[in-house]
Amino acid sequence: MNKKTIAALAGVSFFWCVQTAAALTTVDNTLYAELLAHYVKDGIVHYQGFKSDEKKLDAYLQVLERVDSSKLSRNEQFAFYVNAYNAWTIKLILDAYPGVKSIKDLGSLFKSPWKKTFVKIDGQVMTLDEIEHGILRPRFRDPRVHVAVNCASKSCPPLMAEPYNGVALEKQLDRGSAAFVNDTTRNFLDGNVLYVSKIFKWFAEDFDNDPLRFFRKYARGDLQKKLQEAGDAIIIRYLDYDWSLNGT
Repeated sequence: MNKKTIAALAGVSFFWCVQTAAALTTVDNTLYAELLAHYVKDGIVHYQGFKSDEKKLDAYLQVLERVDSSKLSRNEQFAFYVNAYNAWTIKLILDAYPGVKSIKDLGSLFKSPWKKTFVKIDGQVMTLDEIEHGILRPRFRDPRVHVAVNCASKSCPPLMAEPYNGVALEKQLDRGSAAFVNDTTRNFLDGNVLYVSKIFKWFAEDFDNDPLRFFRKYARGDLQKKLQEAGDAIIIRYLDYDWSLNGT
């Protein structure tokens, strides 16, 4: 074998390794990206549109089923589980749409919808709770997970109109956190009383029992200014949670 042949084979081998490595560290979210771009606007989910395009959603869920998450980077794993949670939640709603008014309607007296075993990933069939409380929260220990996962309800932080991905993950999580904190339909300041989502009460430990610190980090504009002026005088109050469907 001459030197040119050896060099050519080495080049092919290198190219194959690079391509294989890339395949192992990313997830193809193309179908999901198309669906979100078409049917999510300002956090409002057009479920009728998703219903008309349900085969595409099903195809994306099959893509997720084939992913070996152990081969993903840490950021790609985070993005993978968030996308899986949100996409399977949409599927759960579609299974009962248009008769569903709230995701809570899809549970029963003995089992909440989050404890239904129907999510197919990692070679298993699991629940939404297992993704959120068994994987995302304990593994990543990032309070922004509560902004990223979407419970299909009006009081939930809005569903982002694009998939999460490992490369842009930090920027996406920060952008979503800022959007949520500064959304006066979900959190607002009245005098020295900061009315916040019950998410900050339910998952207080994830926010180090200090939701105000999270707000100070992500507040912008007028809210940021008023929080700075109020100093330690801020009192936290928790808002009622609206479980009605986050879309049409």
